[in-house]
Amino acid sequence: MSIAVIIGVHDGVVIAADSASTLVVNNPQSGPLATNVYDNANKIFNLIKGRPLGCATFGAGSIGSASIGTLIKDFRKKLSERDASKNGLHFDIENYTMEQVAKLLADFLAAESKKLTAPELANINIGLLIGGYSSGESLGESWSVELQQGQPGPPRKLREKDQAGITWGGQGEALQRLVLGFSPTLFTVLGQVSQPPKSPQEIMQTLAPLLVTQLQAPLVFAPMPIQDAIDLGRFLVHAATMFSRFLPGPQIVGGPIEVAAITKHEGFKWISRKHYYDQTLNREPIDVNIVNNR
Repeated sequence: MSIAVIIGVHDGVVIAADSASTLVVNNPQSGPLATNVYDNANKIFNLIKGRPLGCATFGAGSIGSASIGTLIKDFRKKLSERDASKNGLHFDIENYTMEQVAKLLADFLAAESKKLTAPELANINIGLLIGGYSSGESLGESWSVELQQGQPGPPRKLREKDQAGITWGGQGEALQRLVLGFSPTLFTVLGQVSQPPKSPQEIMQTLAPLLVTQLQAPLVFAPMPIQDAIDLGRFLVHAATMFSRFLPGPQIVGGPIEVAAITKHEGFKWISRKHYYDQTLNREPIDVNIVNNR
């Protein structure tokens, strides 16, 4: 599992995530079993280099033998084609909406999922938090998409452009307790002790809106500077990491914390990022023509 957070304020959008990736095998006797946890998975991506578009992933870390990181970079390569007739996505890099980008990404991953067998599809449950700016817009947007068993649902707008807020996905119990004020298992407990017993869904439909209204911690406001949103995103991922660390069992949230900020004028900027290589040994060549034409 993992944790991914997206925060929207008027100054822009912040995306933060951990780096844990859990290897799960199916044991015929006991069911799914976590055998390894790796701490260097890539979960945050700039969807078009130089453009104010980014996403974070949670859930399954691969589709078949291809990691989500590799697949999203394949998708980025297609999106970056300036000739819409050549990229196969009918995507115009100069004129797009965030909803369009979210749907294209979900459909791209779904097409990869179709290459798998039915038993393999059972484990392809992926969440995507997508943030950035539609062409010509002055305020950022936050969207989410989920693939259940490889099938994409419709893109969901998380909030209106002029509204501030936090959304998270993955192993979010720590954040729900901290921000919303109650554990997601509360409805199961209340359902068991109610007379007559009620299902957790019935209890949730009745109580959830009231609990959120009364208990939610007001952490985000629209005028919040982007640096404060960055600090909050890092804190929330760190809180989820520490919560997972001290729970019994493998630490399924952990590793380096990565953070990116997306703003109207600066575009997508890395704030915290890990590299598997030494940057001083891998300097990219500079195109003199590009430098002279800036």
